[in-house]
Amino acid sequence: MHRFTSAILSAALGGALLAGAQAAPAQTAPPPTTAPKPAKNWPPPAYRIYAQALSDEIMAKHPELLSVTFHGVPPGLSGVYTMFAGSYPDRIGNPDDPDDIDVSVKGITIIDPRWRRTNDTVKKFVVLEPLRDRSGEDVGLIVCAFRSDAGNSGERRFAKAAMDLRDELQARIPSYAALFEAAK
Repeated sequence: MHRFTSAILSAALGGALLAGAQAAPAQTAPPPTTAPKPAKNWPPPAYRIYAQALSDEIMAKHPELLSVTFHGVPPGLSGVYTMFAGSYPDRIGNPDDPDDIDVSVKGITIIDPRWRRTNDTVKKFVVLEPLRDRSGEDVGLIVCAFRSDAGNSGERRFAKAAMDLRDELQARIPSYAALFEAAK
């Protein structure tokens, strides 16, 4: 009987301690007022690379785009997935997001209609797809973000436009390394 009473008292005491621990307010840091900038994982060269020249040319010819960016692992590195060229020069060298890496590693295409994203201030339609060189080899990825206030009515048009743009670039990319050479 003594063991039974001890077990009941121990269980009751443990339950009271657990309830007290759960009721205690958690000590948390206040939320940051602004999101910290991601640490760069690659310093771009001092010269303008060929991929940046392609990005600038694409943006000049395609006013329907909000942005175009090139991603992958810079030559000489391993496992360092980064944005290495694009229409947001301040983001060059930022680490890639997991979806960017999936496209690079798996060779998949992601169609992302960002109609209801609360942290995106501009309505856009984003296509992440493998970038290919002249020989048809996957060499990183290209991300096209299209302006869109029309909801999902333009999805088919945007997806086709992104693929057409990527396919037109293919003939102009002799190799992955060429994207990192000095622009002529």
